[in-house]
Amino acid sequence: QVQLVESGGGLVQPGGSLRLSCGVSRGRFTASARGWFRQAPGNERAFVAAISWNGGATLYADSVKGRFTISRDNAKDTAYLQMESLKPEDTAVYYCARRRGALASNNSAEYDYWGQGTQVTVSS
Repeated sequence: QVQLVESGGGLVQPGGSLRLSCGVSRGRFTASARGWFRQAPGNERAFVAAISWNGGATLYADSVKGRFTISRDNAKDTAYLQMESLKPEDTAVYYCARRRGALASNNSAEYDYWGQGTQVTVSS
């Protein structure tokens, strides 16, 4: 079965940076959009960023614009989320997902494959 596998989470101080990676196991998702979502304790899962199949278009939640950058390398079938100027409110489990289509979207219902999540904690 095809799986998405996230990595790169961890503990970082406020103002710090992290880069999350999202690879694919036992399959290929190069023709599909990819998205990042996050869920903090007590909150619903929220959209963070998305990228079209060829990287030509990106979408960001207002809360991360100017701080986070989504990218992808289709040769490696891997998507990335570069996170800068991290804040305590960015603390959450971050999930990578594959959209059933080539264009980026902020609608989680349009994503059908999800990774297991990676914890990001921003704290001093």
